[in-house]
Amino acid sequence: MAEKKKILIVFTGGTFSMKVDKKITGGASPRYSGEELLKKIPEAKKLADISCYDFGKYPGPHITPEIMMDLSKRLKIRLAENKFDGIVITHGTDTLEETAYLIDLTIKKETPIVFTGSMKNSSDPDWDGPKNLCDSIRVCLNQNSRGLGVLVCLYGEVNAASEVTKIYSDEFESFQSLDFGSLGFVQNEKVIYNRIPRHLEIINTEKVNSNVDLLTVYAGMDEKFFKYSADSGTDALVVEALGIGNVPPLAYEGIKYVVEKGIPVVLVSRCPAGETDYIYSYPGAGKHLHKLGVIFTDYLNGQKARIKLMLALTKTTNKKTLTKLFEGKIREI
Repeated sequence: MAEKKKILIVFTGGTFSMKVDKKITGGASPRYSGEELLKKIPEAKKLADISCYDFGKYPGPHITPEIMMDLSKRLKIRLAENKFDGIVITHGTDTLEETAYLIDLTIKKETPIVFTGSMKNSSDPDWDGPKNLCDSIRVCLNQNSRGLGVLVCLYGEVNAASEVTKIYSDEFESFQSLDFGSLGFVQNEKVIYNRIPRHLEIINTEKVNSNVDLLTVYAGMDEKFFKYSADSGTDALVVEALGIGNVPPLAYEGIKYVVEKGIPVVLVSRCPAGETDYIYSYPGAGKHLHKLGVIFTDYLNGQKARIKLMLALTKTTNKKTLTKLFEGKIREI
């Protein structure tokens, strides 16, 4: 028999590791270590030579950019050992897309790295953790997964970390790529790919600047929160604008205040799909924002744009370089 491939499973916590505490809290919280979870999923060890690494027992909302960067550094160390054919990372789904994207931007390797999680905890009869884990191992074992960047696999779908987002709060099929669709899927224990990611990017840094704010624009919004962000010392701002990239007139004045203080402003849409563009010219519209110096994005949501900006700022504060990076004109800094 052929020797089994070596897969490292990194456990970070999340619902995947949770169990309902019936006696004290009555709710689910992180409980199991990686080895304890693998004992509950014996089929995983049949697929590959599994190694286990406990990174932590973090609920998704407890993950910070600094923790994400720590994970990136630890993964680089293990990848440098050249001992593993793939890495699967279990993660809380609330912030999974952000951590996966940070890893995607900071690690450039052919070795498959696949994020997974679960929407139900281990006390639930519909616990989806075991299937998601086994599917993710199968993705790692598939030769076509090499060189695709970081992947996300839940509910039998394979998505690019740069494209996927969580669209439902508690449904099994929560992770989807709304703009371009999934890369492929796992069916009958086979991995089938339909396409490759649109592009791969790399920001060569081991630092993260988390002093970046994110504001969502709403009808009638004024300049208050923009001025507060600038005056409280933020290093950069991401704005989730209306539609294709427009804001109310008073919100425009707030953004102008931020820009005039020399603070980079990156603009995305609050819509769940679509890119931004500067095609309207009424007060507060995209043409005026672009002329002001606001940076428009190439298919990114707010949380991903913030991750990208937090990394980019550790390499450059040059507005022309940042603009090229967010418009997709350069793929590496």
